[in-house]
Amino acid sequence: MDFPKYSNPWNLTVGYNVTNSVLDVLLTVFYFMLVLGTGMLAILTNSRGTIDDFFLAGRNLAWWSVGASFFATHFTTVNIMNLAGNGASSGFAIGATEWNISFMLFILGWVFSPFYMKAGVATMPEYMSMRFGSRRIQCLLAVLFLFVCIFHNILVELFIGTMAISLVWGMDVNLIIIILLIITGIYAITGGFTAVVFIDAIYTGILLLGSILLMAFAFEDVGGYEELQDKYIVSRPQNISEGNWTANSKCYIPRVDSYHIFRDSITGDIPWPGLLFGVSILNLYRWCASQIAVQRCLAGKGIYHVKLGCIFCGYLTLLPMFIFVMPGMISRILYPDKVACVIPSHCEKQCGSTSGCSFIAYPLLAVELLPTGILGVMLSALWASLISSLTSNFNCASTLFTLDLYTQIRPTASEKELMVTGRFFVIVLFAITIAWATLMQSMYSEEMFEFVMGTTNYLAAPIAAVFLLAIFSRRVTEQGAFWGLVGGVLIGLCGMVLKFIYKPQGCMENKSMCPVFICNLNYLYFVIILFIVTIFIIVGISSFTLPVPDKHLHQLCWTLRNSQEERVYLEAEIQRKTCISQETPETFRKDQGYFWIAWDVFCGLKLYHNLVKTKPGDTSGSTRHDDIVETSLMKKTTNAAAIILLLFLVLCHIYYF
Repeated sequence: MDFPKYSNPWNLTVGYNVTNSVLDVLLTVFYFMLVLGTGMLAILTNSRGTIDDFFLAGRNLAWWSVGASFFATHFTTVNIMNLAGNGASSGFAIGATEWNISFMLFILGWVFSPFYMKAGVATMPEYMSMRFGSRRIQCLLAVLFLFVCIFHNILVELFIGTMAISLVWGMDVNLIIIILLIITGIYAITGGFTAVVFIDAIYTGILLLGSILLMAFAFEDVGGYEELQDKYIVSRPQNISEGNWTANSKCYIPRVDSYHIFRDSITGDIPWPGLLFGVSILNLYRWCASQIAVQRCLAGKGIYHVKLGCIFCGYLTLLPMFIFVMPGMISRILYPDKVACVIPSHCEKQCGSTSGCSFIAYPLLAVELLPTGILGVMLSALWASLISSLTSNFNCASTLFTLDLYTQIRPTASEKELMVTGRFFVIVLFAITIAWATLMQSMYSEEMFEFVMGTTNYLAAPIAAVFLLAIFSRRVTEQGAFWGLVGGVLIGLCGMVLKFIYKPQGCMENKSMCPVFICNLNYLYFVIILFIVTIFIIVGISSFTLPVPDKHLHQLCWTLRNSQEERVYLEAEIQRKTCISQETPETFRKDQGYFWIAWDVFCGLKLYHNLVKTKPGDTSGSTRHDDIVETSLMKKTTNAAAIILLLFLVLCHIYYF
């Protein structure tokens, strides 16, 4: 979805600022109390004094919490508004991109997760370091992940989320940010990953309840599914001209292929090759290689719970077509002059944007259709989405910085030092967040915001290619992986800069200076091309360099996945793993006042005498034997659930072909 141009994005005085009933407000307050109470219970009843405890919830998550956290991490305010807005503007195709996630979750659970768990790593850059024995590729990946996490996930979610809340509630943006930072700060600094997962589980329940109720009200109001198909294709705004200017028909008439998910390879907004291959590459990165997704797998009790969690989330991702996309289409039917407006001045009055208001389709539908009480559930879900997203991304960024970058700077850092560093980095992120909000209020740049929005699409393909080859080809070398990643990222950034400079022609613009080879190339095709180019660079360089000996790759790549031989750690891994704390627990306890003792207990920083870093070849501190072994019954259960899910996916694609 192309996000609109905001003429006054942070001081919106227009929109639908609802006068919320007492019941709606009480339900929202109840939600905050529920989150605070559940989160504090998680904080006080779970250990947070070790790396695994704080960053991976003690590697003790059950399948339902893994699946719910997957779902909550992906379906943020931005993504929900994106799905509904694209549904309103172009129909069913955007829903099929979410079905692709179900397939990718199967790949994550059955293909990628076993390698990550056998390696006993805590981050994705750490796995690459273990696979290639390279600190530079570990640091490069950590920096890339941090960039995406901070300047895309956190800042974009903050921008869109606070805008949505401001439109619906009529609250001041600064007040929204203060509330969010207070709540997320409590959990991100004190609770660690356990609190993140608890918040995700609550959010998933509230979101599903609210969105299903909204879907029911929407279909009842429009007259059912058949009426949706009949009315959507003819839904258009009444006002299409102003003065001597008349909008182009493609700006307000629904696409003729709105009810199909496989669209023309040239004229389709989501062409079928892009849907099959381009979206798969993007989701390969987002679900099988990114830290924020795989961190849930690494925190699972074992491979059985990880697989069931993936399947659970896979079934949930069948729903967005019906609970987000179709309601977005219904919103256009019911309110075409608002959702499908084309006159810039009229659009600006409706939503503060001059290029269209499809992005308000979902919140507008909720405000107009939901009765008192149920609306409070949806408003709670809106707050829950922001809190869940921010806590997840703060924890992810803290994990990457502490375990992948700070350990390179301070290889002899103690356990407690790493815990303090992780929490301190969250405070730094808060400062960045506040600075961003202040900057956006004073000198907002629509072009720069769009530049940040598109970052992931241009970085995903090189990272996905590196991880795919690292697992499936033991011939790939460190030099090939590193320079292939560098080359792919540079090419991707060049493509992003060209799009930023030339600005493809918009719907309401008469002409554009953008060259044909840039503007007419669908971004999904660019993703495919970049993915292939990166693979060629990696394979080409690897063929001229010495391969990594097999003794270093046991259980780390596909052909050696069942090897029973003991893995010999590469030099860089040995140097990192053999760092033992130079400070003893007694050092920290000496001369501590009551305030600092209470602070340590609250933050989970109390130390244990048995804290020793894991050494090479010692799996007792990382991956237990039962983490990676399944019984026959477990295999049959997970495989049956996966087969049924894949059959559902095939049937859905056939029906909406």
